[in-house]
Amino acid sequence: MRETRIDIDLHGSLAEIPAEDWDACACPEAADGGRPDDPFTTHRFLLALERSGSVGPGTGWQPRHVTAKMDGETIACAPMYAKGHSQGEYIFDHSWAHAYENAGGRYYPKLQIAVPFTPATGRRLLTRPGLEEMGQSALIQGAVQLASENRLSSVHVTFCTEAEAKAGDEMGLMHRLSDQFHWLNHDYADFDAFLADLSSRKRKNIRKERQQAQNFGGEIIALTGDAIEPEHWDAFWRFYQDTGSRKWGSPYLTRDFFHEAQETLRDDILLVLAVREGRYVAGALNFIGRKTLYGRYWGCTEHHPCLHFELCYYQAIDYAIANGLSRVEAGAQGEHKLARGYLPTQCHSLHWIADEGFRRAVAEYLDAERAAVDNEIEVLTSYGPFRQENREEQE
Repeated sequence: MRETRIDIDLHGSLAEIPAEDWDACACPEAADGGRPDDPFTTHRFLLALERSGSVGPGTGWQPRHVTAKMDGETIACAPMYAKGHSQGEYIFDHSWAHAYENAGGRYYPKLQIAVPFTPATGRRLLTRPGLEEMGQSALIQGAVQLASENRLSSVHVTFCTEAEAKAGDEMGLMHRLSDQFHWLNHDYADFDAFLADLSSRKRKNIRKERQQAQNFGGEIIALTGDAIEPEHWDAFWRFYQDTGSRKWGSPYLTRDFFHEAQETLRDDILLVLAVREGRYVAGALNFIGRKTLYGRYWGCTEHHPCLHFELCYYQAIDYAIANGLSRVEAGAQGEHKLARGYLPTQCHSLHWIADEGFRRAVAEYLDAERAAVDNEIEVLTSYGPFRQENREEQE
């Protein structure tokens, strides 16, 4: 019987990999022209990051994409980067880096299998259907071997699926648990049907917030596909710069990324804008998956009561209900989302650390952290806005 040979290759740019090969692993469900489950691992999204200079030289995100081939056919791939820092990841390991370097080690560069600047759950070990076990094993082995041969400190796989986390754990990687706030669509006919599931006090509060927001003195528009025009990106760039400078010091995405988005990604995007007296004053950027709406960025040039909640959370729920989407992922952090119907949900990541002693210390930390996260999810869920009988059903 012939031994199966799998060849592992590294690529300094996604442009080196044919889009049809990558997407056959990343989004085979979209081969019929439909939407991908995860828009962020598509060839077009990751290439837009590179073409726009949002990742690459000078950013601390150097592409080192990995592919696995069998008999000349790409059977698996992963978006991988050599990282010179821990920014833009949202699974925080700064304390690990400080501890390792204080002990005399060199934490950076490290390898990161992730979608840059994107705390959204999705497959990270991308395989052709039916080749999951073989493909995932090849990708992990290839990444670990690369790190070992180059004396890199670690490999990290962030915001992977629960199934990938289980597979990685069985391969010897360390499993990390975190949480986010997601809204779930229980086949609601409309927004009022969602509100009917909430306690009376929370229901009244949301209605009050929506009324306050919609009385800001203008109109709210939701755009996708060809309805999005360059002028809308000009406005959103101003919003994004304001938010980025306050949160991160400087924006992660370049202005050219939004030019790329207009050319290749607009069908994947829902842009919600507030317009007052002919001027765009606030906006929220979402990406559309097959079953999920992903909230990504928000910004404004004028502050109006509750407009942030309306554009980011309630408009997203409206869109999800109208389009039969099963959930809204509203991005990282933010316990204020709880009162607006977004419940805490587990997120998963995987980690490999070369140094045995440091690995043991991190493993002990992760054991305690997983228990703490599970407890936090249970406590936060109990404070959720849903009526008691509906909360019990969801649990």
